[in-house]
Amino acid sequence: MAKETVKKHSEFEELVENPDALAERLSHTDDFVKKNKSKLLGVFAAIAALIVAGFLYYNHRTTQAQEAQEAMFQATYYFEADSLNKALNGDGQYKGFVAIADEYSGTDAGNLANFYAGVALLKEGKFAEAQNHLEEFESDDYLLQARAYSLIGDALSEQGKNKEAADQYMKAANHNANEFFSPQYIMKAGIAYEADNNYKAAAEAYDKIVKDYVTSAELNDAKKYKARAEMLAGGAN
Repeated sequence: MAKETVKKHSEFEELVENPDALAERLSHTDDFVKKNKSKLLGVFAAIAALIVAGFLYYNHRTTQAQEAQEAMFQATYYFEADSLNKALNGDGQYKGFVAIADEYSGTDAGNLANFYAGVALLKEGKFAEAQNHLEEFESDDYLLQARAYSLIGDALSEQGKNKEAADQYMKAANHNANEFFSPQYIMKAGIAYEADNNYKAAAEAYDKIVKDYVTSAELNDAKKYKARAEMLAGGAN
């Protein structure tokens, strides 16, 4: 390794001290460039194209995010004013949640539009569409994500898919479980299991509240519902 280093150092000194040696080396480089000119130009052109494409993509994403935010502002205004049709479909000037979710799907606003669209569609009784939008929504906010799971459960329940609804409610309850919201979701799961005639699963759901959430507002109802579900489960056997 040391010999190789010494050799390279010697070659460098020769190039610096001997103009003829340097000229010869440069001429070799020049020959290489001439022989491979088209290839080198192709490489440089490809690199330039990648840089330009990256720049354009960044600008496009930035513009999209800004447009989506502006549209979301107006759609949210209509949503809060309970003007659900305009919130969902726009007012002719600004897009509604459905279009925002579709056209700006890669942006934060587009993602949030799915949540709002799901809620609005639930209110309008369009349960399958609501389910689709809510399933597209993803959030790092564990309370909001759990809420989305619960709303999917509502949409499924309204479609008569009680077992799937119960599973979604339990998914909501177990998503970073907490003392306030989890018991609410578990109660909804128990009711959905009962609607599916699965009284054993319903009793187990209520029992989870009794054992794990002893300070919750749902405790007394959970005890009553558990006793009823256990009786019905026994009668079903």
